[in-house]
Amino acid sequence: MLVFQSIILGIVQGLAEFIPISSSAHLVIIPWLFGWNNPTLTSLTFDVALHLGTLLAVLVFFASDWARLVGAWFKSVFQFKIGDDPDRRMAWYLVLACIPGGISGVLLESKIGQAFHSDPIPKGSMLFMVGAIALLALLLWLADKLATHRRAFGKIKARDALYIGLAQAFAVIPGVSRSGSTITAGLALGLEREAAARFSFLLSAPIIAGAGLKSLYDLLKQVKAGVIAGTELAIFPIGFVAAAISGFLCIKFLLAYLKKHSTAVFVWYRFALAALVLIVALARG
Repeated sequence: MLVFQSIILGIVQGLAEFIPISSSAHLVIIPWLFGWNNPTLTSLTFDVALHLGTLLAVLVFFASDWARLVGAWFKSVFQFKIGDDPDRRMAWYLVLACIPGGISGVLLESKIGQAFHSDPIPKGSMLFMVGAIALLALLLWLADKLATHRRAFGKIKARDALYIGLAQAFAVIPGVSRSGSTITAGLALGLEREAAARFSFLLSAPIIAGAGLKSLYDLLKQVKAGVIAGTELAIFPIGFVAAAISGFLCIKFLLAYLKKHSTAVFVWYRFALAALVLIVALARG
């Protein structure tokens, strides 16, 4: 049963990390709905596996982009020049956009963990999540409905990167969604849907890497202290592979989907999810 649950949560992580429906919310909601109370599923080990799986997905999918961007960034540092090179500019835009999210993660990570990773999860925390899910759905709908959708990926400016980065800072709250907040901000700034998603996905790599490395450091300390259970280590590769495969396929699907479709289906899904969680939370008292 634990293997099955870890596969399901790995798939969910890979899908919801990139689709604007909030992976952190789903990783809280699914065990909460089905009564999966095995502490291994909420362990630091499993968290690391999921983070590293989605990181691998975005690195592999955008491998050629990362090769150019990383090379351009180092050239800009060594030559002390950005100039008109679009790859150098984009590399620095990604660095700029990461700063707000990194700060919010450091400041709020422990408080978020206390509110949403206790057993049982307080009803107040679930109701707060309901509000976050619904509010982001409304903002995503408005941004997509009112946006011009005229600016291509190459037209992104430093100001856009900063605003998108500020939006990502709110993604530390379960229910907001990292991809949801950044895609919403990109659409509000007039980016094409595919361009907003592409920048969001590229931006996810440093953030996921930062969170994953922090968790990996904490995990290694626990391994050294001998407090890691064997079952936790056993499901590490399961969660990693499931998240990596589903994440890769999700990125490929979403970039193609948003070239021809709006984000409406994700908006209505978020509203339905908020309603479901609200009903269950109230019914359980």
